Parts: sequence; structure tokens; C-alpha cells
Amino acid sequence: MGKRFQRITPFLCFNNQAEEAVRFYTSIFSNSRISRIVLCGDAGPGPKGSVMAMTFELDGQQFVALNGGPRFQFTEAVSFAVNCQDQQELDTYWEKVSEGGRKMECGWVTDKFGLSWQIVPAVLDQMLLDPDETKAQKVMNAMLGMKKLDIAGLEAAYRS
Repeated sequence: MGKRFQRITPFLCFNNQAEEAVRFYTSIFSNSRISRIVLCGDAGPGPKGSVMAMTFELDGQQFVALNGGPRFQFTEAVSFAVNCQDQQELDTYWEKVSEGGRKMECGWVTDKFGLSWQIVPAVLDQMLLDPDETKAQKVMNAMLGMKKLDIAGLEAAYRS
């Protein structure tokens, strides 16, 4: 069998930091690699030999990064969720992804390139979508009081 076909690929436009961002992201997540680097030629759009675009994978998920200039900016309207199995994994991604960026409420961080991430425990959806609305609301209230999510605290709220 060949490589898995990915129908939808996130396409990230950076001002001129695509290469720096891709190298940063692939250093954080295991099972990550740079697949392809496309350089500008004589016709541009950037200086000849500079990076125009990069194809890369983060934990097996394909992405494309483009040096698209300052016209496009990231907003919190689009974010990537990183589902973590335990608190140690959550703590590690929280610190690495937010390095040089901004730590926000409810497990959200903005990285140093302006891209938004949600660093969350994998069990969070299960707790928030519990048919017992009281349990789900207690977890939501606990989460709203946190910056970096604390799995033990969320589980305690869920069990209370």
C-alpha cells in the first residue's frame, strides 16, 4: 500500500518566517519532518534562492508553509488542538509551543509566529460532552479558571 492520501492540508502563510516556523514546529513534535522546500527562482516572488514554500509533517499531519508577505495575519479564529495523553506531555507541549509567544486561558497559546494552539488533554472532549450536563458544566467552570490545563483538576471537577 502507498502513503495515506490526505484530502485536506492546512496551508499557513507567514510574512517571511516560513522556514524558521517549520523548523521550530518540526523540532517540537515527534514523527515530524520537512518533506519539500521550494526556493524562489529568477521570477521571484522573493529573492532568488530564498524559501518560497515548505511542505512538512507534524506527527504525520501534512502542512504547507508559504512566505506570503505581510498581507495575511493569523488570528485566534483558527487554531490547532494538540491532544495530550497525560500531564507531562501537556506540560511539555505547553512550554515548547508557547516559547517566545503568549500563554492564554483555557489551554490556548499563541506561538512566536502568531499561530494559535490549544494544548489540551485527550480526555477533555469526553468530559465536556458527557450526557450529564452537571458534570460537563463543572469541568467547563474548572477549565475557565485555568491557563495551562491541569488534568487532575479537570478530573476532580468531573468526579465532584
